[in-house]
Amino acid sequence: MRFASLGSGSRGNAMLVEAGATRLLLDCGFGPRETLSKLGRLGLSPEDLAGILVTHEHSDHIGGVFKLACRYRLTVWMTHGTFAATPQGRGEVPGAELIESHEAFQVGDLHIHPFPVPHDAREPVQFVFSDGRHRLGVVTDLGCATPHVEQMLSGCDALVLECNHDTDMLLRGGYPPHLKWRIASRFGHLDNKTSATLLAALDTHKLQHLIAAHLSQQNNTPALARTALAGVLGCAEAWVGVADQDEGFDWRAFT
Repeated sequence: MRFASLGSGSRGNAMLVEAGATRLLLDCGFGPRETLSKLGRLGLSPEDLAGILVTHEHSDHIGGVFKLACRYRLTVWMTHGTFAATPQGRGEVPGAELIESHEAFQVGDLHIHPFPVPHDAREPVQFVFSDGRHRLGVVTDLGCATPHVEQMLSGCDALVLECNHDTDMLLRGGYPPHLKWRIASRFGHLDNKTSATLLAALDTHKLQHLIAAHLSQQNNTPALARTALAGVLGCAEAWVGVADQDEGFDWRAFT
């Protein structure tokens, strides 16, 4: 199994997860042309995809999903709530598969386990992926951790973990008060310190990869995110990866 990112942040999010002959796109907040270019950078085209998983209906995660799915006849998996919250374009999708937020399912060589998260969307989920040997946990949009989130992410071989903002930078920044409140709320986004607290609660003895994701370009820096997460693991800050808004990150594989 291996994974990569096409880009991560408020202007668009998309990840690739691959096991054997199965490749899935997790979210697609980029337009078709940009998505094709980003896939090409990783050596793929839409024809190589088995389909698209969707975490929730916010535009930076779903903005390009339906156009890409319609153009290339791709199956889209999402929760009932997400499907209900996205009327635009959903009727044209050739294959929309509705999933339960607690029930695991299989797509080709990938075992996929969704789990619900606190976020200001209709029925948001995040995912743990497995090929039978390794587990990849992805959490990019949640306002706080829960015991179930901790349970799902414990023992993973790789984690893509939201580090959206630094609290001091957010409070001092120029966002209007209502937006600051939304971001910092229990249904908003994780700050660096809260992400580190979540990481500290997990069993990380198998961890081979740790990626900080969904960083705010206005209210965070890669250095701050790395420092927060590395402090928990006692590792070099350079060992912690960062998903860039424009470049994402290249393929990561397991040993």
